[in-house]
Amino acid sequence: MAESRSTSTKPQRRTGVREAAAQATRDSILKAATKVFAKYGYDGGSVEKISKAAKSYDRMIYYYFGSKEGLFIAVLEGIYQRMDDAEAAIALDASRPVEALTEVIRFVLGYYRKNPEFVTLLNTENLHKGRHISKSLRAREYSSRAVAIIAEILASGAAQGLFRKDLIARDIYLLIASTGYFYTSNRHTLTAFLGEPLESAEAITHWENFVIETVLRTVRADDIQEQDNTPPHDQDQDQTKWQKSQPAASRAKSS
Repeated sequence: MAESRSTSTKPQRRTGVREAAAQATRDSILKAATKVFAKYGYDGGSVEKISKAAKSYDRMIYYYFGSKEGLFIAVLEGIYQRMDDAEAAIALDASRPVEALTEVIRFVLGYYRKNPEFVTLLNTENLHKGRHISKSLRAREYSSRAVAIIAEILASGAAQGLFRKDLIARDIYLLIASTGYFYTSNRHTLTAFLGEPLESAEAITHWENFVIETVLRTVRADDIQEQDNTPPHDQDQDQTKWQKSQPAASRAKSS
């Protein structure tokens, strides 16, 4: 019987090693594809470039992902999942809705800023009118969780009389996402167009504070808005401080 047990366990160990090796190969291809697609776009990101970057073979891409499009969809699902996992890891207390919503805003804006590949890949997919991600069976799971988190915060705020009761979580999600995404995706052209260094620490802090104030004013209950018309911070003073940190030419153009 001891010999029988030994014989039965050996194939399991070999299978485990093969599965680990297969997963490592798949992960390596995905990691390489994320960088290649972000750098060259979907059309320029060839299978050959990806397999070379992954130190693998073209046939392995087709084996694990079926096609170049299948690989690109997996890359998009991966970037969504990583953002979703990072957001889920935030310690949010819905019983303190103002603080919780503020944390969500800081997270979203910060995530876009710290993960430029995420923004670049979404830009690429939007150029293709979303035809690849629309074939994903998992993408909606990630947006659903993000919206659900905001919905819980809004419901808590409404129950406490702090937030409006007619808010739609999807709208607030889109408001937050758009302010973070646009600022990051267009930061280079906007810096040239406005003559202001949008990637400076001062500019980033200024924009984050402005977005937080904008969203909180949007969700705030009407009776609270009527009682308190004082902004959370002095906008004129904040703007002046930011502009003083800019070169003279930039200040002249932004004034």
